[in-house]
Order: sequence, then structure tokens, then C-alpha cells
Amino acid sequence: MSFIIFIFNEFLYRPLLNVLVLLCEYIPGADFGFAIIILTIFIKLIFYPLGTKAIKSQKALTDIQPKIKEIQEKYKDDKEKQGKELLDLYKREKINPLSGFLPILIQLPVLIAVYRVFWKGFSQEQLSLLYSFVPNPGKISSMFLGFIDLSKTNITMAILVGIIQFLQLKFLSPKKEKNKSNDLSEKLQKQMQYFMPVFVVMIVWSLPSAISLYFLVTTIFTIIQQYIIIKKSHVKPE
Repeated sequence: MSFIIFIFNEFLYRPLLNVLVLLCEYIPGADFGFAIIILTIFIKLIFYPLGTKAIKSQKALTDIQPKIKEIQEKYKDDKEKQGKELLDLYKREKINPLSGFLPILIQLPVLIAVYRVFWKGFSQEQLSLLYSFVPNPGKISSMFLGFIDLSKTNITMAILVGIIQFLQLKFLSPKKEKNKSNDLSEKLQKQMQYFMPVFVVMIVWSLPSAISLYFLVTTIFTIIQQYIIIKKSHVKPE
């Protein structure tokens, strides 16, 4: 366990802490919020290929939902046959239903490290972890735009995160056909579309607003990435 903690600290937490301090030191105005925005974009760019894979997998699953529902309805009394038919469908469409979760799992340790950087802040104990080539600023202001203290909770930031989260889920939701009654899965999906943003707001509201800013930038970046990928998938070759 101690070895895993060492790897986590040396290869994730400490590098992220040093990059954030460098950004705070050299960006104009030494604004902590802008440093977080730049760091977040940098992280998203590193994981852009993994994010692309996850989005494509999610879109592929969304596209075959009518076929999945057809199989579920046809073999609703035979779960074994239903499972076999669904596996055959995934094979025909060359889709791995779990492939969308792998990129998320890979990025999870980075998310934990980012959370720890923002949560622990820039105490002298944390600044002692700076590399020799990174200047120790002594003290870093946690203000963003001169009036938002990112070391404290902020309900406005939390609500913004919830709104952007709702827009992302809305963007990914498949369009419903007219004159079609909603089945149970569609109702659950609709409820989740409203429940998840509220749940996220409740979580980030209790945390330093630096984490809210991180989630805000991450979600906006992901929406843009989703738009680019989905738009490309709709372009047919001449």
C-alpha cells in the first residue's frame, strides 16, 4: 500500500502541484483561477484520445438503442436468449459495451490527484514538495477574478456546474420519436438527466470552489469535444 501511495504522490500529485504553482507564478496577474483553467485544459488535452474513444463508444451504444429495445421486448421472457442476442448484436456492430468505462477508470487517479491538490491547498508542507527548479512563492492567493475565493465553497459556482452538467446530458440524450410512448428505460434516463446535475451541485457545494471551477472547465471542454466528434460522424464522404 505504501508503494502505491508513493507512486501516486510522485507521479500524479506532486507533478500536478508543481505545474499549478508554476502557472500561478508566471501567468499575468498570478490569478489562481486562470491557473486552474489552464491546468484543466492541459489535462483534458492529454486525455483527449481516451475521451474521444469513450464518446464514440457511448454514441455507438446510443445509436443501437432501438435494436437493443427490440431484442429486450422480443425475448423478455427468456433472459438467457436475450443475453445471447445482445452479445451477438454487439459483435455484429463491433461494440464493446464496457469500452466507454475504461477511459474513465484510467483518468480516475488523475481526478483524485487534482482533487487533493485543490483540497490541501498551498500550505508550507505542500510547498515543500516543489521541485528544485520551481520557485517557492511563499504564499499563493486563492482569489479568482479578484472576488471569488476558490479555497471556500461557492453556491454560484456549484449551480453553474449543475447547469453545464444538465446541458451535457441533454446534448447526449437521443432524440425521441413522436407518437412513441416512453418505456421504463427512457423514463429512468429522463429522471437521471435531472437527478445527476442536482446531485453534482450538492457534492461540489460542500467542497472548495476550486474543484467547482475544475469540473466546470472539464464539462465545457467535454461538450465541445462531443460536438466535434458527433458532427464529424454525421459527415458522409463524397
